[in-house]
Amino acid sequence: GLLAIFGIAAGNLVQGTAVGLGLGTLLVRSQPLFLTLRWAGVVYLCYLGFQALRGAWRGDYAKLDVLGSRATGFRRWREGFLSNITNPKVLALYLSVLPQFLDPHGTSAGDALMLAYTVAVLGALWLLVLMALVHRVRIWLQRRRVRRSLDAVTGTALIGFGIALAAEA
Repeated sequence: GLLAIFGIAAGNLVQGTAVGLGLGTLLVRSQPLFLTLRWAGVVYLCYLGFQALRGAWRGDYAKLDVLGSRATGFRRWREGFLSNITNPKVLALYLSVLPQFLDPHGTSAGDALMLAYTVAVLGALWLLVLMALVHRVRIWLQRRRVRRSLDAVTGTALIGFGIALAAEA
């Protein structure tokens, strides 16, 4: 979980840097580039959703736990990074929220970056709190029935988010 949080934070830092330096606006205005990012997000969300649904369908968590324990730290980091960096909503959040707190006449790029990085750090801290809470209830979460239910709900939600992202005009 910790490595996935670092991956998500790295994605936030990349997107926050892009917006802080003004590149986010160029990305959003470049229709082909923005569409590529958006469709990459759709594909990745649906992939994660199908993986979760497949896990719920099979329900063979003993085998998955063995495979999961063999996963490298880089894989966990990469999963967090990809889930964040392919999400155009993160970029849209930065583009819609950051300008409200910046004075167009007196704000430097450094100020914009500091604000963007503050958002990324606060997001990472929130994820650390969630990870600690999940750790406290992990025995309950490891029950086969609970895991299958969570996988089914998560998979359905991820595919739904992917479809919603694809359907946006």
